[in-house]
Amino acid sequence: MTDLALILVVAGIVTLVFKKLKQPLVLGYIVAGFLVSPHMPYTASVADTENIHLWADIGVMFLLFSLGLDFSFKKILKMGASPVISTITIIFCMSMLGVFVGHAFGWSRMDCIFLGGMLAMSSTTIIYKAFDDLGLRQQQFASLVMSVLILEDILAIVMMVMLSAIASGNSPDGSQMVGSVVKIGFFLVLWLVVGIFAIPLFLRSVRRLINNETLLIVSLGMCCAMAVISTKVGFSSAFGAFIMGSILAETVEAEKIEKLVEPVKNLFGAIFFVSVGMLVDPQVLVSYSVPIISLVLTILVGQAVFGSFAFMLGGESLKSAMRCGFSMAQIGEFSFIIASLGLSLGVISDFLYPVVVAVSVITTFLTPYMIRLATPAYNAIEHRLPSRLISMLNQLSISHPASQEQSLWKRLLTQMTVYTTVYSILSSAAVAMMFTFVHPIMEKALIHMPLLAPTGEIKGFYVPNIVTGVLTVLIISPFLRAMIMKKNRSEEWKRLWAESNRNHLPLLFTVLLRVGVAVGFVFYVCHRLSHFSNAVIVTAGIVIVALMVISRTVKHRSILLERLFINNLRSRDIEAQVMGKKRPLYEGRLLDRDIHIADFEVPANSKWMGNALKNLNLGKKYGVHISSILRGGRRMNIPDGDSVIFPYDHLRVIGSDDQLSKFAYDLSHEVQSEDTDIEKREMKLRQLIISSDSPLIGQTLQESGIRSTYSCMVVGLEEGKKNLSPVAPQRRLQEGDILWVVGEEEPLQELLKQC
Repeated sequence: MTDLALILVVAGIVTLVFKKLKQPLVLGYIVAGFLVSPHMPYTASVADTENIHLWADIGVMFLLFSLGLDFSFKKILKMGASPVISTITIIFCMSMLGVFVGHAFGWSRMDCIFLGGMLAMSSTTIIYKAFDDLGLRQQQFASLVMSVLILEDILAIVMMVMLSAIASGNSPDGSQMVGSVVKIGFFLVLWLVVGIFAIPLFLRSVRRLINNETLLIVSLGMCCAMAVISTKVGFSSAFGAFIMGSILAETVEAEKIEKLVEPVKNLFGAIFFVSVGMLVDPQVLVSYSVPIISLVLTILVGQAVFGSFAFMLGGESLKSAMRCGFSMAQIGEFSFIIASLGLSLGVISDFLYPVVVAVSVITTFLTPYMIRLATPAYNAIEHRLPSRLISMLNQLSISHPASQEQSLWKRLLTQMTVYTTVYSILSSAAVAMMFTFVHPIMEKALIHMPLLAPTGEIKGFYVPNIVTGVLTVLIISPFLRAMIMKKNRSEEWKRLWAESNRNHLPLLFTVLLRVGVAVGFVFYVCHRLSHFSNAVIVTAGIVIVALMVISRTVKHRSILLERLFINNLRSRDIEAQVMGKKRPLYEGRLLDRDIHIADFEVPANSKWMGNALKNLNLGKKYGVHISSILRGGRRMNIPDGDSVIFPYDHLRVIGSDDQLSKFAYDLSHEVQSEDTDIEKREMKLRQLIISSDSPLIGQTLQESGIRSTYSCMVVGLEEGKKNLSPVAPQRRLQEGDILWVVGEEEPLQELLKQC
């Protein structure tokens, strides 16, 4: 608690100073970390640095979780190959640059190779925080930078496997590297597909039970659970947290979770950046000042040049590419991990780790200034270089592959490959789960049944194997059927089939190939759980797959699962459409028919309010249709004629331009006129005494017309008490009753005259 108090107090004071100076807060955290570090003898220091590093790891995890909530994998996929091209180019160029600089200082071969890996990895956490502090997170170039950073983090795992192979003397092109790539792809697809299928379904089922507190706990619990799973399979906890954030980013609750998690992220994120500042050792800065300055300049210049070039190759203009390249000019947490790997393997020198830490701190400190420098640097280049050269550099950028017109074959084969890969991963995961967990349970549960032999067999068949095999095939059957049948009736398939007879055989081959993959899964299950010959198992596999294809039950399950997944994947888009943040998908088809959708807000003083749609008769009067009404947070689709219009209702209206123009004009002009006698609307309280000749004697309140005729209201009956008594509706007024009445001045005067 003492260390935590010291960190937060110093960080609070320093960040207030930096806020006053209008500097990014991340720099204040680093300065605060230096002030409380053991390397600073003039101030109080943190006693237990191990706890600080533990909190810092939690901070990285929550920062990456928030990044996933704000930036999902759907955004990366929509950008096509552009981030992939930029990422590979940056990693290759910066790695080679790091190796060259290491050789210039005369360092060993392994020091140079590991240094190249460290310089290639920009910091996702630091750049995300810098964009947040500078208010740039929502800009288009920032999205592209974050895409590249996420891909860098993924490829960093492959790089670590490759560096381990080099350190052990093996070829980096060996089976270890291939296995690492396959492992990453397998778990990424599995986590995303299963997560997007299961988590929105879970949140939807408990939505009525969740408030802000429970939603925060549930979301952080999911984040930590995925972080643990990620570490169990060999990845980092921060990577798992990002995956969970990406899954939750597709849910309706994403924006609410992001707001709820932000204070937790800010707290632990501050501790992380303070811990980075604590790593600054002045002695190392002095002893290795020349290499440190050289490496800092290498990163700044290298990312500014090669980073900008890489983003131009990815399809960005010169200005946008420079903003992206300048933003990535620092190294961070993965550089530390690579340095730690080199030390643990005993292949790099001891000085390299503190040097890299110092370089990371300095480049982190300079990151906001590099981001700000990009636009002035572009302006300077634009003024000094010939316009023809600027134009040539802009033309160097290739167009995004996603925007290029693709051939029918390419689209069809790409889609088939994606579906086959995804369903194969799901089937593999299901088979592994059944063999790992269900099969042992079946053996324990069934082997002692009375009808079975002591060995668990009945007529020579091992029952636990049979039950496990049947259940496994039933579970994977929707995936295998979808793998075979998907895209067989698509527009691309039909056009290719009708285009030429030469396409028939290749198209049929794609079906046979997918059938072969499906039979392979059935063969594997049967081969593991039975002792039949391969020929018998293959024949059985073909028969089972054929039954899957023709089975209506399997078809229904397959379609149901796919629709549920697509609905979950689109849930945030659907929520945006319902809440009016996004136009409905059917609008595009309406535009082809010369009608479109427009949203209108009912004015507070509209004459339409309080009227039912059937009384307004908008269809006959304007020719428009009210497709929905958004009131508060609830959208009423296809309202009937009895639906009443209220002030501030958001009406979604379908019609032509002329119809909508007339509708908009009348909606905005048919309003209540301003009250010119506002002074007469003052409400007053008067005492009303029923005299002997009053016409109100013997009447109830309703019969008296006090409310209906005079627009006044009786608030109480005075009966010699301090408090007024309510007047019962059935009580008849009597001589001498003292009523207290509220109303406007003129009606009150008229009423008093009658009494």
